[in-house]
Amino acid sequence: MSNFLRSLVLGVLFSLVNTSIPQPWYATLPAIIADYKVHIDAGKEDCYFQYASAGADFYVNFQVIRGGDGKAGLAVRNPEGVLVHPYQWLPDSAYQDTVKNAGYYSICVDNQFSRFASKLINLYISVIRYDEWDKYSRELEELHLSVDNFTSTITNVEKNMNEMLQTQHLSRSREARDLNLLLDNNFYVQMWSIAQITVIIITTTTQVYFVRKLFNVKPSKYSRAGI
Repeated sequence: MSNFLRSLVLGVLFSLVNTSIPQPWYATLPAIIADYKVHIDAGKEDCYFQYASAGADFYVNFQVIRGGDGKAGLAVRNPEGVLVHPYQWLPDSAYQDTVKNAGYYSICVDNQFSRFASKLINLYISVIRYDEWDKYSRELEELHLSVDNFTSTITNVEKNMNEMLQTQHLSRSREARDLNLLLDNNFYVQMWSIAQITVIIITTTTQVYFVRKLFNVKPSKYSRAGI
């Protein structure tokens, strides 16, 4: 019931946001790429909003770098408030879509299943407008320049660069996650080793003390030594 109410509230907020807020200053840019490291407290959920123009290519990816079981949930809602990517408790997840109606996408990172451990999340968001290259091509054609091959090459280079950026982001996220996992394991092994060494030293000292005390017999007054 609580999930239904939460979805209903988010849908209402989405309707208000997309009907009352004008386009942001970056709406006409050909590309928007954002890479965040987000700290999510235990039992909490954080939501972020990204504007996307109609016809743009929207992409979001998240990966848990550190904390708890290394998993979290990602939910994405389109500008109409429809849940297009439902929650799944995973170490990483991604969603890609071609924007039909301009508006704000909602990206929510959920850590409510983890009651005690906070999470460090790497969040990557990109909005690419390939139609801007068509406008550039038309402007060049008005100058009576034959640049079909040139424009096609630039478009291919742009697409390849965006794919490379996404791949590099995934590679950096996995590298950061592996490094944090290595450091956590190293700390775990060191602490357990110190604890075991401490227990061994205490046990050995106690055994030596009681063994020496066992052989420490005081002579009786009726013994030969006493006579």
